[in-house]
Amino acid sequence: MSAVYISAMERPRLIIFASGTKDAGGSGLENLATSPELDADIVAVVSNHENGGVRQRAERLGIPFTYMPPPYDANHYANLLQNTSIEWVALSGWMKHVVGLDPARTFNIHPALLSFDHGRFGGPGMYGKRLHEAVKTALDAGEISESGFTMHFVTDEMDRGPVFFEHRVALQRDMSAEDIAAAVNKAEHQWQPKITNMVVHGQIRWDGKNAGSLIVS
Repeated sequence: MSAVYISAMERPRLIIFASGTKDAGGSGLENLATSPELDADIVAVVSNHENGGVRQRAERLGIPFTYMPPPYDANHYANLLQNTSIEWVALSGWMKHVVGLDPARTFNIHPALLSFDHGRFGGPGMYGKRLHEAVKTALDAGEISESGFTMHFVTDEMDRGPVFFEHRVALQRDMSAEDIAAAVNKAEHQWQPKITNMVVHGQIRWDGKNAGSLIVS
């Protein structure tokens, strides 16, 4: 991927990684693809389910689909993106560890607050149903009264790249893990296109090495 920022006359080219399930998924993809707030071309979507919900949604949207089987290592990611003109990689519900991609050009939306308790709701195992169940456990214990989502750049250490946006969602004590997931997902859909647009147009950026270089303008 090129490290040169594109000019204002060009539309950024974006690939989205979204796992989904064998039967569903890809709502974030559709939200981005249909939002007037995202001025970019989604040139492909990748899923680890060959014929799952993400593929079905991509086909309805007319977005090229790529199946990515294991292994999920640096060589496989690099081979998938080689010989493309894609400038940006967005992880939107991607459930696999990402390594070896340009950290200045790869970003993720994580459906919890990574700022809580030194990143307790991030890292290995903190995704999907298990993540929202962990949030529910903390809610029931009186440790938290809100969840939310975090957008951050992606480094080889899972969920530890520089955070550039966090949105909080108030929780009620009687909420189930499914209720929490739905509330967070609604907020994600509201904000993700706008913040993604800021990233791909260089308003949010970093040098890929030093977290202190992060700029949000």
